[in-house]
Amino acid sequence: MEPVSLTSNQEHIVDSLLKKNPKLDRGILSQAVNFIAEAHEGQYRKSGMPYTEHPYEVAKILADLKQDQSTVLAGLLHDVVEDTDHSLEEIAQKFGEDTAFMVDAVTKITAAQESSKTAQKAETYRKLITAMAKDPRVIMIKIADRIHNMRTMRYMKPEKRQAIAQETLDIYIPLTHRFGLYKLKNELEDLSFKYVNPDEYQKLVDLLIENKESREKYIQSVIGPLQIKMA
Repeated sequence: MEPVSLTSNQEHIVDSLLKKNPKLDRGILSQAVNFIAEAHEGQYRKSGMPYTEHPYEVAKILADLKQDQSTVLAGLLHDVVEDTDHSLEEIAQKFGEDTAFMVDAVTKITAAQESSKTAQKAETYRKLITAMAKDPRVIMIKIADRIHNMRTMRYMKPEKRQAIAQETLDIYIPLTHRFGLYKLKNELEDLSFKYVNPDEYQKLVDLLIENKESREKYIQSVIGPLQIKMA
């Protein structure tokens, strides 16, 4: 495999992935990071950031979960077939059949998801995901994809945010529970609640802030006497 020339930001991405999972291969990661930078050139997210921010973050989540090389590569490449002119055959040739299989599965799930938002119940869709994936690593990629999208939902229209948050509650949170990803499950629950019930969410935030201030005042009130006694 020929070495590629990366920008400082791309080098930082590769270093971040290796730090999260040292078992990954720097050479193939560099190839993939360079590939998607060229593939998604000129594409931007609603935040105004380059589109590559999304696959980078998805790959970081997967690396942090200690997923294998093919899964992290598929996380980097998961939107290439859907959003660019590059083919699945090209991905298979450059990054292996295993990676291409997962990219294909994620692409098909996304297509099914888009066409069945109103017609399909959550339980049916959960079964669809499981049936189409045939490999739990594909579900991990979809979960990582949803987590980053939920983290950046503030740039979407309110009705779009609420719909995606409800879908996350119905589908993705049960999946994280099934996979034992409780930290991610808690994060998705918090983010979903924020957009599905924004008024109740704000009330809880205000209450937590109020209680925090009260606790800090109490702590400060006892620190002085304790310091005197300890002295």
